[in-house]
Amino acid sequence: MAQAHIDAGPQKPAVADDLAAADLLQSLAKGWADFRAHPRFGFFFGAIYVVAGWALSYALAGSAGTAWLIVAAAGFPLVAPFTAVGLYEVSRRREAGLPLGWRPVLGALRGRGDDQLLMMGGIIFVAFSFWMILAHGIFAIFLAESGVGSHSLEIFFTSAGLAMLLVGGIVGGLLALAFFAVTVISLPMLVDRDTDFISAIIASLAAMRANRGVLLLWAGLVAIALFVAMIPAFLGLLVVLPVLGHATWHLYRRTVAPED
Repeated sequence: MAQAHIDAGPQKPAVADDLAAADLLQSLAKGWADFRAHPRFGFFFGAIYVVAGWALSYALAGSAGTAWLIVAAAGFPLVAPFTAVGLYEVSRRREAGLPLGWRPVLGALRGRGDDQLLMMGGIIFVAFSFWMILAHGIFAIFLAESGVGSHSLEIFFTSAGLAMLLVGGIVGGLLALAFFAVTVISLPMLVDRDTDFISAIIASLAAMRANRGVLLLWAGLVAIALFVAMIPAFLGLLVVLPVLGHATWHLYRRTVAPED
């Protein structure tokens, strides 16, 4: 495959610049195969997401209301990549023929004996918090004096509500796209090799720049799949999240050249 070298530290990872839609389909097929081979790990990490969704629904139903539940759910995809770290490890070990168990899979969440993955987790938390602050500001600008309670979906059918959805959708989409570009390659890379999170982010941005069309398509597919999976009480995430997590690992392996 064609490679584009990055001067980002001693490892200088090389990323492919020839990704195609067929690579996305192949990654999804391999992700499905990983999930079927070891479903207990997929269901476990998917269940974390589902339970978090239920807890968030319960908390907001008693305070901020339905409108804020939708806002929080819209920000859920920002957290999904870090949740999938354990799934990356499952795919990595299966690919390498290494034994699989709960200890190494859960241990992957701590990183490779350093703080690089935890730092990425901090970035993810900050991004989700930033989205909630932005959403709160947009809500206040358009609907603070609408007279419609935030517990009601009626707010979205007013002129102010539609304007809020338009602006919020654009702002949220840009934030999600920037976050996707930063994490799509960096998180699986931090699971796969000893590198710092800055170099991993540089590699992720380089991959996005070299394969903009294909990775934008992947971002759209991930967003739509997660949105549809959340509709039936978040239950669809039990399958969709692990399959996408495994698939992202295989897309990373197709994109980044192996270490020497």
